[in-house]
Amino acid sequence: MAYIGMQFDANQVEPSTSFDVIPAGKYHVQIVNSQMRDTKTGTGRYLWLELSIMDGPHANKRLFERLNLENQNEKAVEIAQRKLGDICRAIGQMSLSDSEQLHNRSLLATVKVRLEGVDNSGVTRPASNEIGGYEPLGGRPAMQAVAPAAVAAQPVSVAAQPPSEAPKASTPPWRRTTAA
Repeated sequence: MAYIGMQFDANQVEPSTSFDVIPAGKYHVQIVNSQMRDTKTGTGRYLWLELSIMDGPHANKRLFERLNLENQNEKAVEIAQRKLGDICRAIGQMSLSDSEQLHNRSLLATVKVRLEGVDNSGVTRPASNEIGGYEPLGGRPAMQAVAPAAVAAQPVSVAAQPPSEAPKASTPPWRRTTAA
């Protein structure tokens, strides 16, 4: 028996939400929380990321990522740096000093399902989700700031096509001309 130091009333606390496994696929996500944490052994540190699914039937469900940025295992560090690089490229944040710079920026996460079973340590684990990769939302890297000189050097033609010519499917909408 242990005295908990207070009178606890479960009626005053919202119930926990379950961490149900979601189907494999690509999901629009945003990083909503992050922390640098010590590894279990205390010999390294990892960047812990909490991601929120932004839309669809699994909106507001949470996914979690651990990136071993400081670890004795060089392969673990290399994998973590690649994933962090993928996240940075997907949101157009090429330089980073604080993980908060990743927050609330949209990207796609490829979610996989890890089936229930025994892990490498011999521990039986329930089924779970893991993130297999990241890419820009919409398939294109997020816009980055362009130096003014680079913009001035690129000529822009408002009338790229004669009005009699139908716009080609590959012509961006802002460059298409409309027939009067």
